[in-house]
This record gives sequence, C-alpha cells and structure tokens, in this order.
Amino acid sequence: MKRLRIQIKSITNLALILALVAVLFTACKSSSSSSGNSEMDAFIDSLMNEMTVEEKAGQLTLYTSGWDVTGPVLRDDYMDELRAGRAGNLFNAHTVDYATNLQRIAVEETRLGIPLLFGLDVIHGYKTTFPIPLAEAASWDMDIIEKSAHLAAKEAASAGVNWTYNPMVDIARDPRWGRIAEGSGEDPYLGGLIGAAKVRGIQGTDLSDPTTILACVKHFAAYGASQAGRDYHTVDMSDRELRQNYLPPYKAALDAGATTVMTSFNEVDGVPASGNKYLMTEILRNEWGFDGFVVTDYTSINEMVPHGAVANLKEAAELAFNAGVQMDMQGGVYSQYIPELIEEGKIKESDLNDYVRQVLEMKYKLGLFEDPYRYLNKEREQSTLYAQELMDHSLLAGKESIVLLKNEPAGKNSENLLPLSKNTRSVALIGPLADNQKDMLGTWHVAGDESKVVTLLEGIKQTAPNVRINYARGAGFNGNDKSGFAEAIAAARRSDVVVMAIGEDYTQSGEAASRTEIGLPGPQQELIEAIHALGKPVVAVVMAGRPLTINWIDENIPAVMNAWHLGTMSGKAIAETLFGDHNPGGKLTITFPKNVGQIPVYYNMKNTGRPFDANNKYTSKYLDVSNEPLYPFGYGLSYTTFEYSNLNLSSNELSAEGSITVNVTVKNTGKYQGKEVVQLYIRDLVGSVTRPVKELKGFEKISLAPGESKQVSFTITNKDLEFYTRDMTFKSEPGDFKVFVGTNSVETLEADFVLK
Repeated sequence: MKRLRIQIKSITNLALILALVAVLFTACKSSSSSSGNSEMDAFIDSLMNEMTVEEKAGQLTLYTSGWDVTGPVLRDDYMDELRAGRAGNLFNAHTVDYATNLQRIAVEETRLGIPLLFGLDVIHGYKTTFPIPLAEAASWDMDIIEKSAHLAAKEAASAGVNWTYNPMVDIARDPRWGRIAEGSGEDPYLGGLIGAAKVRGIQGTDLSDPTTILACVKHFAAYGASQAGRDYHTVDMSDRELRQNYLPPYKAALDAGATTVMTSFNEVDGVPASGNKYLMTEILRNEWGFDGFVVTDYTSINEMVPHGAVANLKEAAELAFNAGVQMDMQGGVYSQYIPELIEEGKIKESDLNDYVRQVLEMKYKLGLFEDPYRYLNKEREQSTLYAQELMDHSLLAGKESIVLLKNEPAGKNSENLLPLSKNTRSVALIGPLADNQKDMLGTWHVAGDESKVVTLLEGIKQTAPNVRINYARGAGFNGNDKSGFAEAIAAARRSDVVVMAIGEDYTQSGEAASRTEIGLPGPQQELIEAIHALGKPVVAVVMAGRPLTINWIDENIPAVMNAWHLGTMSGKAIAETLFGDHNPGGKLTITFPKNVGQIPVYYNMKNTGRPFDANNKYTSKYLDVSNEPLYPFGYGLSYTTFEYSNLNLSSNELSAEGSITVNVTVKNTGKYQGKEVVQLYIRDLVGSVTRPVKELKGFEKISLAPGESKQVSFTITNKDLEFYTRDMTFKSEPGDFKVFVGTNSVETLEADFVLK
C-alpha cells in the first residue's frame, strides 16, 4: 500500500488522520485488483470532508509565478493565497530549488497540506529545445515526435514540472495566424496521430513515474480557425465543419489518455469557449467520456466580460463553472466568487466537489500525496539538463524536419546545386539567421538557453571544416536598414557559392504574432535580390515559424530549403543537410500560398459548382494568380528521386465489413539513399453533403537505397470513408470513390473503387 502524506496542523486534522487510518486499513483488506482506486477514493473522500468551500475553490485556482533578474519569484499576494490554501496550483514555477520551497509551504504551512501542481508550457522542449511543432510535424515520423515529447517531459520533470500545456492540436489553415507554429498543420487525420504521439510521450504508461508529467490538450476548441488569422479573434463555423475537421485531433489525443484539457480564447457559436457548455459538457464529458479536468487559458474567464457574454466577473465565474470548467488559470475569479455563488445557489456544491475531486485525483496519480517532493531531486535535475541523449535527439529531429522546396542546377551546371561539396573553396554565409543563437530556438522556447544553441555558422565549421566561410549579417528582421548590404555583397563576390540564412526572428511567429504580410520581414527581400544580381549560385535557407510567401525566391533561386526554427542543434542539422551528410526527407503539413490573397488555401477544400477551367472566365479562380499554391500539402523534395508505379487495388469493390488493399511500387531512381513519405488520399465523389477533393487516410515513411524498389501497401476499410452526413450521422455512404497515392497531395497515381 502506498504511503500517503498529510500534515497535522490542528486538532481537526487529528480527526482527519484517524479517519484516514481507518479507511486505509479497510483498503488494505480489499482485493489487489481494486485496492488502488478504492484507496484513492477513500483518501480523497476523507480529505474533502475536511475542506472548506474556500479551500476547494483554491484547488480550482492556478496562478503564475514570475521571473526576475535573480530568478523565479512569486508575488506577495499569491504567496498569501498559497499559505491560506486558496492557491492549489502554480505555473511558470520551475527549477528544483524554487519549486521545493513552494511545495514545502503547501505541504507544511497550509492547514491540510495538499501538494501543488506545477505547470509549464513545455511546447518543444524545456532547456534543450527541439524543432517547433509545425517543423517536427514535417518529419511525418511518429516515433521521433513521441520521443521528443518524452525527452522534453523528462527534462522538465527533473526541474520540478509535473504538468505541461501540450499538445496543441488546433487545425490551422491560415498562416497569418502566428500560433500555427505550435500545431501540426492543416490536416485532422495527421494532426490526430501527432497529438496522440505527444500524449504518449509526455505521460508514458505510469503517471507516478517522476520522468513523466500530465499532458494538456489545447485549445478546446477550433482556435486555429480564428477569423482573419488574428490571434484571440472570433471563430464562426457550422457544427458539421467543427466536428468533421476541427474536433478529431482533440478526440485522438484524449483517446491516447490525455488527462487535462485547456479551453480556447475564441468563441464557438457565439459563446466563448471558457463558458461554452456545449463544448465542455455535452461533447467533452457526455459524448467523449472525458474524466480529467479542464483548465482555462490565461484569464479567459475574465475575458468573457469584454467578449460581451457576461456583464461582470461574478457572472463570468458562474458561466464558466456551470459550463463544466474545473480550473481558473490566473483570473482569480473562482477563488473570489465560488463561495458566494454556492451560498446564492447559482452553482451546486455537488459540482464543486466533483471538480475538486478531478484535480485531487491527478495529484494522487502523480504520486504527490505519497511524496510531494518526488519531482524535486537536485541530482536528477543536474544530470538530466542538456544530457547527451537530449542533444542527440535535438539534432536528429532537426534534420528530419527540414523540407527541401527546390533544387536545380545553378547557371550552366548540369548537377543540382545541393548538396554542396565539402571541397567547395569558399561559401558566403549571409543573413540575420546565419550566426544567431536566440532566434533559432523559435517561439515558445520558455526556458531554452540560447548559449547552448549551435548556429549555422558554427554548424558549417563543424561539418565542412575545410570550407572558407565569408560571413556577413547583411540585414535585420525589422525596419529598412541596408547599411550591411555592402559587406554582404563583398562577401558574396569573393565566394564560390552563397548561403542565405533568412526568415523570421523568434518573436515574429507564435502567440500574439499574427501578420498580414507573411513575406520576408525587414529588408531581407531586397538583400537576397541584391545578392542574386551578382550571378553567384545561391541557396536560400528559410527559417520561420509559419509558411512564408516566397514566390520570388522560388522563381529566381535555384535551391530553397525550409528549415523552420529547429532548436538547440539547429545549425548542425542544417549544415549536415546542406553538405549531404543528411538527405532531406521532410514533407509539408501546411500549404504554402503564393500570396496572402489566396488564404485560406489548403489541400482538402471543396470543389464548388464551377470548378476551375482555364478557358472559362466564369469558373472559380483569380484574375491575377492561379488557384494552385506555391507548395502543396505533403510536398518535399530529396537529393534523390523516387518513381511511383503499379498502383493496384485488391478489389474494385468494398463491402461495409470488408477491406481493400492498395499496393504501389516506389523506386529510388537517383544516386543517394533517401527517405520518402508515401501518401494515400481518398475522394468520395458523391455524398449527401459535398465532400473534399482529397482526404489523407494513410502514409508510410520508407528508406530506399539507390536503385532499390519497395511495394508499399495500405488498407482501406469502411471506417476510412465515414463522415457527417446530411442528418449529422457519422457514417459512410455507398457510391464511387477515388484513391490517390503519391509523393504529395498533387503528384499522385489514382484508381477507382465502389463502396457497396
């Protein structure tokens, strides 16, 4: 039986301890198969019987810690709330020394000694940072993604963190939205697989293991559909669109075992998410059976007042509570108003008890009642931070996340420009991301240490030590300062090849970083045009947290590599790819538009009644640009080439209980070992409601040697064809279908089958 800790602070606690002894004695006599839950239930029942309404409200309250030049600090008023038992959880409180002191106050100085949860936004690493989520999604490698989540959780846990606000599974189709960097792109099927992989990595198989922490699925729901790509903005969509395209990744992450959920800032159907009973109770609890707890995003209960859904904070607390939201992040409205709302009968004490129980159960499952300091081990912290295992994985994940967008010969050369030869005499390395540690970390790097980052300049020195590097920053990310152009042009003139390290700084994507123009910021576009005019071979290495509109670069630069923000080992990952130690195999999970006027543009759109016809003006198209994006979903090149052939189906008919096997042959027709993501799409040609032109239903990442062929097989069942029909029933409908297999969502082979 587990040893359960609780502090005796008063005579009332003596009665509590005696009651606990009795229930634990009874629990010991129960069968081993049920003793865990009965012990937990008995313990929590006894604890809650001693709690005041104010203390219960405290367990539903989450406050933030701050950070000063001397390190982490907690506001005096929050410290008072903590000692009074009115703050049961903290976030941004990390490092073992700091968190140990706060946990000591909670378990030794409060009346009931209930331990704290410590939360942190461990989005793509704690101290050691991995590629931003949108980048890592481009690996299409669930093992890498799961391991990144596991290692990030392990490192954060060593510093006292036991809860993270990850994964973000918001489907996003508008690259103007800065938070697109935090998610997995535009596809609900792939997004669900990635969300589930991250939950498995974060939580492991045993929450009491101090190397695992609680996952939190966010932002529920549909935050990625913010109008105009503007953060915190309105979302307006049909229930069909919500259920078909936006909810599936949340459900997949919860099915993988996620224990907590975070509300979103947006409204859905006119009601802010943090007060939306349809989302939080009808769907999340009643339909999906979620039994963890829901936490708001930062002050989002308070923000229902400016939304116009409530008149004041007391009404906001009431609306959120009755909608089914368990925990208030930072707003303080639950702590302030729950006792009053209980007394007035506007919320039920039985609901309050249920909510508190859900929070206490998570603390119990983490083992915090057994040992409140289990996450607070100084030796483990010191041995885990920046461990070689983490640094090695950061490098691997970085390389697998890189997407090669273009690779053609430069000038009269017959060979593609990339990979560069290590015998190249000189390389001009130009741009604001060439020798830049902080911005390589990307958005939401939280505790990431820029001093540990390998820059691209350093990475090239390590990878190709015999190459002379002529470095010049050239330009910045803002304003119009061109004073560095002359130095950059001079560096390019005395070099054999130019590598342009261009893109966004870490503040230009992420939360509160929406942009109406998503080209290269600052004078970078003018800089690359000036370098191109010299006639030198140029490689553009674009690093950003979102798709950029790089039409001119695609038209004029022979080699283009999208390297995102790759984290601690960025420079080495990029350098090894530039010089051929690694063959890029990443594929986009978000469509790149030609310009912002095409937005939203995504691969699984509907067809319209007047599909594009170049010879007919009165069809769905633009006058000034084609409908096609710059780079489609699933796109990504390699230093080798792949040939697809022999697409065949085991049958051209599918029954409701049967399956069809789809076979295709993929051959490496180039001269490099390479990885290819083989992608399967389907199209339902006729439905009771209109269906997308393509839907991703499967993929396999394979590795082939030069000249090697492999038959790749997929299985299609009736389940793959289900959707929300005209009457909102989720099912398939008999009829004609197409199946597509290829290297991306556009370049495919196709076949037909019928669902009987």
